[in-house]
Parts: sequence; structure tokens; C-alpha cells
Amino acid sequence: MTVLNLSFAACGFMGIYHLGAVGAFLRQGDKLLGSLRACAGASAGALVAAIMITAPDKLEHCKDFTYRFADSVRQQQFGAVTPGYDFMLTLREGIEEILPTDAHSLATDRLHVSITHSKSGRNHVVSRFTSREDLIKALLASSFVPVYAGLRPVEFRGQTWIDGGFTDSLPVLPVGRTITVSPFAGLQDVCPVHRGRFSTQLRLANMNIMFSVENIRRLNHALFPPSTSNLQVLCEEGFSDAVRFLRREAWIS
Repeated sequence: MTVLNLSFAACGFMGIYHLGAVGAFLRQGDKLLGSLRACAGASAGALVAAIMITAPDKLEHCKDFTYRFADSVRQQQFGAVTPGYDFMLTLREGIEEILPTDAHSLATDRLHVSITHSKSGRNHVVSRFTSREDLIKALLASSFVPVYAGLRPVEFRGQTWIDGGFTDSLPVLPVGRTITVSPFAGLQDVCPVHRGRFSTQLRLANMNIMFSVENIRRLNHALFPPSTSNLQVLCEEGFSDAVRFLRREAWIS
């Protein structure tokens, strides 16, 4: 089998779909995992890629954190933008809780994080991390949506950065085959089946998604999370879409 990479799309709270897909890869994707070289992602996708590389045993912990985080945002009067609510601090606490002490060593050259330079608007993909804090900063930078998550971009290596999803929401790595995962129906390897009447495609920062009411709803849920039971359904959907992909490739174990 050729060298394989996994790339997870930027998608906010829809990242729960990615966690479902990861569950399928870990449980039934031995052939894929045996050839997996690296993981990439932007925003929530970068967080899931980091888990896949550094802490796959913490998958259930990540799901629980996502449900709690979504619940805390839902409880705010104006969601994440409610004055006094510190979105980035909550996210940081979750990352701190989950990443192992040697996460940066495990991640170097195997994790590719998409970030956007706040002044030039250029995309950068970071894959070398000097410390655990350096890795955490890269993940926070990749997840920072201005205004929604706060007013000051994340400082990382002496520069300021914002969400990688603005410039490359689904990084494809230069070596080997990159398997793409997205909670939006479109042309990705693992994604929901498109059920809309129209087959118009939109290209959003390197990701092709179908123009449909369902995808508009999903984009809304990325920033304004639905109920825990709805998030659990999305997680199960990620699992079953990933299993369907593994079957299609004859990689199911």
C-alpha cells in the first residue's frame, strides 16, 4: 500500500464528526493505520489530527470534552461572543488536559497544522514543534476565529495568527495519498452523502462542498453547536461514513 495521510477539515463544533470517523479508523482501519505517515488539519480538524497522532487512547475523553464545551457555549446568552466568556481559555484547558507531555515530539514531522498569518493573510502549515507549549500555541492559532473566539489573534513564534480554515481548510500533503475527512457533503473521501436536489459545488479554502440546505445547517452548527443528542448523532454519522470509505477501499478489518 502507498504512503497514506489523513486530513481533517476545519469545521468548528462539527469536529465531533471527525471524532466519530477516528473511532472507525482505530477500530476497523488496521490497513489504513499500518500505512499512515502523517495527519493534517485546520482549526477543529487540526485538533483531531493532533489527537490521532499523539493521544488516540484519549478519543472518548475528547468526545466528552466536546459535549461539555458545546454545552458551555450554548448556555451563554450570545453564544461564544457573549461578553466575559473566554472561548480560547476553555479550548486551551481542553487541549492541556488531553495532550501527553511528549506530544510535541510525537507530532514533529507527523502533524501538519494549517494557520493563517493575521497581517498578510497567507497560509502556513507548521509541522515541527519545539515544545508542548509550541504545539499548543499552533493548535490555538489554527482555531482562532476573529470576533467569535476573541479580539486578539494568537501569538505564535513572535507573529500573530488566525484560523487556518480561512486559507487552507483541508491541507493535502505532498508525499503519498491524502485521505480527506469533512462533515460537509462534497467531494471528500469521508463525508456525508449529498441528498440535495442541486449538484452545485462551492469551493471554500481548498474544500469542495455541495450547495445544499443541509450543508448550510452544518456550517451554522460549526459555530452554534446543536444539542448534545444531535452532536452524538453527528459523531455516529462520522463513524458510519468512515466505515463506508474503508469498505469501498477494501481496507476494512
